[in-house]
Amino acid sequence: MKQLKTYLLHAGAVILAVTFTWFVHEFAHWAMAKALGYSPVMTMNTVSLGGDQYQEEWHAMLVSAAGPIITIIQAALVYWWLAVKGWQRWLYPYLFLALYTRALAGVMNMIQLNDEGRIGHALGIGDYTLSILVSGFLFWLVWKATRREKPGWRFVTYTLFLIMLFSSILILSDNAWHPVLLQ
Repeated sequence: MKQLKTYLLHAGAVILAVTFTWFVHEFAHWAMAKALGYSPVMTMNTVSLGGDQYQEEWHAMLVSAAGPIITIIQAALVYWWLAVKGWQRWLYPYLFLALYTRALAGVMNMIQLNDEGRIGHALGIGDYTLSILVSGFLFWLVWKATRREKPGWRFVTYTLFLIMLFSSILILSDNAWHPVLLQ
């Protein structure tokens, strides 16, 4: 019974991590677009300009960069917290999730350019270069934290499974219903 409670508490922590991380990432895009004078619309998985076009290419790059920058900052802060305060199993999903989201976005560049893919394409350095660099950095943080804290393969696998499950539910729900969170 105690083990079931531990698993359920961890699942709850992952749900919070997925919801928080996705919201903050998309909010960063929304806030940057708003700061540049646009009228953005935010759902849980997208920010659009509501029919407007970017007035300058660098505006599109700034809006695209805002989300990944926040995600990288989140991962770095969580990594720092884990390094200073020691193992916190409820924080680990925030670090792991940052890697998962940026790696997933990098893979999705094959279908449609995402944040780092759009920036890399605009800069002429390739559609995958920034995704590889960002994912590599985040992998390094996850690897260092996991190696230092040794949470065990079951915990890491369970965390990954939950992240994939709840992220998929969020993405599919957003695609089906497009719930507007901010305008």
